[in-house]
Amino acid sequence: MTSEYLIYKSLLVVLVFVITLVVAMYSTYAERKIAAFLQDRIGPNRAGPFGLLQPLADGVKMFMKEEVIPGTSNKALFILGPAISILFSFLTGAVIPWGSAVNIMGSEYSLQIADVNIGILYLFGVVSMGVYGIMIGGWASNNKYSLLGAIRASSQMISYEVAMGLSIIALVMTTGTLSLNEIAAQQQGWHWNILIQPLGFLIFVICAFAETNRAPFDLPECETELVGGYHTEYSSMKLGFYLFAEYINMFISSAVIATFYFGGYNMPLIARFVHDSNALAILGVVFLFAKIFFFIFCFMWVRWTLPRFRYDQLMNLGWKTLIPLSLLNIVITGAVMMRHEIFQLFVK
Repeated sequence: MTSEYLIYKSLLVVLVFVITLVVAMYSTYAERKIAAFLQDRIGPNRAGPFGLLQPLADGVKMFMKEEVIPGTSNKALFILGPAISILFSFLTGAVIPWGSAVNIMGSEYSLQIADVNIGILYLFGVVSMGVYGIMIGGWASNNKYSLLGAIRASSQMISYEVAMGLSIIALVMTTGTLSLNEIAAQQQGWHWNILIQPLGFLIFVICAFAETNRAPFDLPECETELVGGYHTEYSSMKLGFYLFAEYINMFISSAVIATFYFGGYNMPLIARFVHDSNALAILGVVFLFAKIFFFIFCFMWVRWTLPRFRYDQLMNLGWKTLIPLSLLNIVITGAVMMRHEIFQLFVK
C-alpha cells in the first residue's frame, strides 16, 4: 500500500464526509421548500437569496442554544446516544460506489472508500447499530415519552429489517455477489435490477422509509402522541445530531436504492458518445447524484402527502404483508432462475 494510495483514500474520506454533511444540511432547506410548494406557501426566504443561507443559520442556532442535560438522566449515555446515531450514519457511506475508477497519473483509483466483498452485510450491520443510538438516548433521558419513542423505534427497525433483508436475498440471488461495486458494475446499459426485481424494489423502498423513521413511519418521534419521541429531552447540538442523522440516513438510503436497483453510476448509451475514462467517471458521479436527489425528493414528497400510520397498522404491514411478499419474491426469483431445470423435470 503506497503513500499515494493512502493520501487518495484519505482525501476521498474527507470529500465523502463533507458532501454528506452538505447534502444533509441542504436537505433541511429542500424539505421546507418542497413542503411550502405542496402547501402553497413560500418557505424560507429571509436568510440569503431565496433563503439559501437558512441551513447555515439553523446550524449556528443549534450551536448557540443552551445545552440542557436533565438532572435525573444518565449523563454518560445521554451524551453517547446522539454520538452513536450520527457516527453510524456516516459509516454507511464507506461502501457506496460513487463512480467508476478514475485514472490519475497512470494509476487507477476507485471512487469507493472500501470495496469489500461483503458490502451488503457491512451495510446491514452498520444500519442495525444505528438503532442503539436511539434506544440509548431514549432510555437515558429518564422520560416516559422518550422511552416509548425509543421502544417504538427499536421494534419498528427490527420488524422492517427482516423484510428488507429478505428482499435483498432475492437481489443477491440474481446478481451472485454481496459487493456493492460489482452490483453497480453489472448494471451497465439497461440491465438495471429494477427491471428484474420490481417487487423486491418496492419492498426495499417501503422498508427504507421505516428504517429512516420518515413519514408515514415516523412513529418514534410522533409529536401528537409522544411530544417529540426519543429526543424530547435533547437540546442544542445533541438534538442537531439526531436530526442530522435522519437526513444522512435518507441520503445514504437514496444512494443505496440507486445502486441496488437503478444502475448506480451507470447511464445507458453514454459510453457511445464519451470515450475518456475520467470523463465517464465524472459523468457517472453526476448521474448517481441525480438519482439520489430524485429519491430524496420522493422521501420528502411522501412525507407531506401521506398521513402517519397507526402503530398497529405499522406492525401489520411489516409482519403480515412485507415479510410474506419478500418470501414470495425469493420463491419467484428462485423459480425463474431454475426455469430450465424445472422445465426438463416436467418433460421427464
